[in-house]
Amino acid sequence: MQEFIVREEATLKNFTDNTCAQASFCFRTLLKSRGIRVNGVRVSADMPLRAGDRVCYFLTPQQERRTGFTVVYEDENVIVADKESGVNSEAVFSALSARGETHFLHRLDRNTAGILIFAKNAEAAGELLAAFRARRLQKIYLARVVGCPKEGHAVCKAYLKKDAAAARVRVSSKPVGEPIVTEYEVLEGGETALLQVTLHTGKTHQIRAHLAFLGYPVLGDEKYGNEAINRKYHSTRQKLVAKQLTLHCGGLLAYLDGRSFLSSHEV
Repeated sequence: MQEFIVREEATLKNFTDNTCAQASFCFRTLLKSRGIRVNGVRVSADMPLRAGDRVCYFLTPQQERRTGFTVVYEDENVIVADKESGVNSEAVFSALSARGETHFLHRLDRNTAGILIFAKNAEAAGELLAAFRARRLQKIYLARVVGCPKEGHAVCKAYLKKDAAAARVRVSSKPVGEPIVTEYEVLEGGETALLQVTLHTGKTHQIRAHLAFLGYPVLGDEKYGNEAINRKYHSTRQKLVAKQLTLHCGGLLAYLDGRSFLSSHEV
């Protein structure tokens, strides 16, 4: 059994997604088997939660073993985790916070796997946030896209604007929204191509939306992708991995300057 106390209003589904990765993988199964209790009462459907509610998940040993992430590096200042696709970054943070002080610095989309870094104290958090703002943390992704760009390498510039009502972003060549820069290199060609993507700006859904704008949507992307090709390849999650994170830090984290961390996930 895993037990959690609700800190703020949420639905049971959203609370589960952001708090317990193991339960989020099998949420519908747990509801069907009445394996979730809210304030001691078994529930069989999503429901609103209030601050102070107690939520208990009764997981099988097999469900418990699927943690949703692995820790690839840890010291007294930072934790580097390799997240699974289908897991909210917030759920990784929740699990790590249960072990001790943890600072949430950045996130990956639910269906994007790969490397996340967390700080274990305020000084390390400040150094990492400053490095993120100054673009001193290099993030490299792998993306499997529909089609193959003619140029083997390109640095692409555009503008991105959030559409909160539609829960998506819009990319344009016109100066509307914030400027974005996305670099790619073709690693494999074909009906689908494997790209190495380097982010020079880090905006919401930037890779997915920008590549779709260029005519090469990420395979499996249900928001910006090609529905027919996704069906053909039976892809329901975007083939996108935050493959490598390289740190360029000073101060408390100077010992990690130039250090790279790699995800085990592929596309």
